[in-house]
Amino acid sequence: MTSDNTRPLSVALAAQEKQVGKFRLRQWRIDSLTLGEQGPYTLWLQLTMTERAAYRFNLTSTAPRLFVRAGFSGEDPVPDAISASQDVAAGWMDGEQQVFEAPMPMAIQIWLEGYLARHGEAPVEGRKKKRKGAGRAKELPTKENPQ
Repeated sequence: MTSDNTRPLSVALAAQEKQVGKFRLRQWRIDSLTLGEQGPYTLWLQLTMTERAAYRFNLTSTAPRLFVRAGFSGEDPVPDAISASQDVAAGWMDGEQQVFEAPMPMAIQIWLEGYLARHGEAPVEGRKKKRKGAGRAKELPTKENPQ
């Protein structure tokens, strides 16, 4: 069931054997990422209001991407989450998770643009103003301003 902020995507991974010196390594990559629920792994891309700035940043890049979390580093990957936010993907990587990326399908780019149009762009995080007088020492009475 799709809603305003969720879409199913199917992900398939492929392994490639590489020779590095005397060692053989298995390197994983996304083999396919398509709309719908027909692949070996179905993940639900869910958009959140808090990530709107990251979505805009991704959409305005030269090559918008989707990021797939696939378990802990050093283990065989099992895709379990997907995001359009580089910030979310960076958090996963900080947690020692494997993250794969793939080009964002045009249909998802259009859907994401529509989401941002409906919900507005994220406000620019500026310095917040303190309430008047906050953090200031209490003024001492003067001749001009007796208390």
